[in-house]
Amino acid sequence: MSTSCFDLVVRNARAATASDVFTTDIGIRDSRIVQLGSGLPEGAREIDARGRVVTPGGIDAHCHLDQPSSSPVKMADDFNSGTISAACGGTTTVIPFAAQQKGHSLRAAVEDYHRRADGVSHIDYAFHLIVSDPTPEVLKVELPELIGKGYTSFKAYMTYDDLKLDDGQILDVLDVAKRHGAIAMLHAENSDCIEWLTQRLESMGRHAPRFHAYSRPMLVEREATHRAIALAELVAVPILIVHVSGREAIEQIRWGRAHGLNIFAETCPQYLFLTAEDLGIDDSYTGAKCVCSPPPRDKANQEFIWNGLRDGLFTVFSSDHAPFNFEGDEGKHPQGKEVSFRHIPNGIPGLETRMPLLYSEGVLKGRISLEKFVELTATGPAKTYGLHPRKGAICIGADADLVIWDEREVTIRNGSLHHAVDYTPYEGMRLGAWPACTLLRGEVLWDGESYVGSRHRGKFIVAGRPSILPDVRAS
Repeated sequence: MSTSCFDLVVRNARAATASDVFTTDIGIRDSRIVQLGSGLPEGAREIDARGRVVTPGGIDAHCHLDQPSSSPVKMADDFNSGTISAACGGTTTVIPFAAQQKGHSLRAAVEDYHRRADGVSHIDYAFHLIVSDPTPEVLKVELPELIGKGYTSFKAYMTYDDLKLDDGQILDVLDVAKRHGAIAMLHAENSDCIEWLTQRLESMGRHAPRFHAYSRPMLVEREATHRAIALAELVAVPILIVHVSGREAIEQIRWGRAHGLNIFAETCPQYLFLTAEDLGIDDSYTGAKCVCSPPPRDKANQEFIWNGLRDGLFTVFSSDHAPFNFEGDEGKHPQGKEVSFRHIPNGIPGLETRMPLLYSEGVLKGRISLEKFVELTATGPAKTYGLHPRKGAICIGADADLVIWDEREVTIRNGSLHHAVDYTPYEGMRLGAWPACTLLRGEVLWDGESYVGSRHRGKFIVAGRPSILPDVRAS
């Protein structure tokens, strides 16, 4: 074998997969991993990992970038700033949402989202769909056609007036998922309960950000999760409950699984590292920075989330990055004002900090294994959304998307991050690791100090049938 057979060799890697950790050189050619082994021949380029941990590039399978919002509210991150930020935190693939607007075509939403992303993204991307208006045309023509073209996951909401579906509509879209081989994701919160509580809080003059948590207690997530599971059982189709925040919803998922149902679950950093107190302990508006739905719970609840990460309840760990600035009339101060909690744009930034937070607080503190970290941040999302084994793996034939980890003390400062948001909810947290190098298809994007990639590097990835779905041949 000649010394020119590799474009790049990553040497002395302590490679971590979802099932194993082993020492190896990684030979890369034409953007793919082509050989693993000791003492590989010299490559045209070389990176010496020096025994450091090397994981597959992260897949953030739940994030929002340049998603249209009601004026004047606008997301701070588009596909340019958002994907630079992702790469600097070890993420090499994102799956944001092409959101249908009520009264509009789902196909038009996908076309619009391609215009926003194509030629702009620095890393690879696929799209989820958001179905907010399941008309006969959408159910019978558009959605099946889009699934066939590689948009094999879609989200439905049980809350938010401009997005929510009723139970009959949810059953309709679940039936499409079953018949056409897609995975349905559900935002599970009881909309009527939230509105009832919100009206009563406002009638008592309770408008501060902290009351957002009072309007969305765990029981509204518990009830909607139970109902989502029942609807999935009726159709006999797997579902994934997104951004699970609380132990009561977790209990419902465990119940469903104990009864043989294919219920999958995702959680996010805010439910491990934030609490309801971060929304404020008084009526200060600063808590608007941490308004997201479902909201963070109490400190004791965090251990239930860690338990779910350890024991396999959760198979996906996403940021739910929703990048609204705190200052200015496009973000958390709509029209430049402090508004009642119900009008604060929901969401927090987290694309860049997702993987370092879980590596530092999970792996390095012994809460989860290195293999579990890989499963949650890369392999699990790839399998769930039809990208595996091209993504989320260190194996022959996989894209050479890799992260080399540097275990050193890092303090999170918003000024050091690369998103376009004016704050991070994790300001001042001390971590024990950060990516020293992020590679997308064998090209360095982040060298540990600077972003060195290019805007046109990212490609749209056509998703296949999610591998978590039952084998249609066996049904």
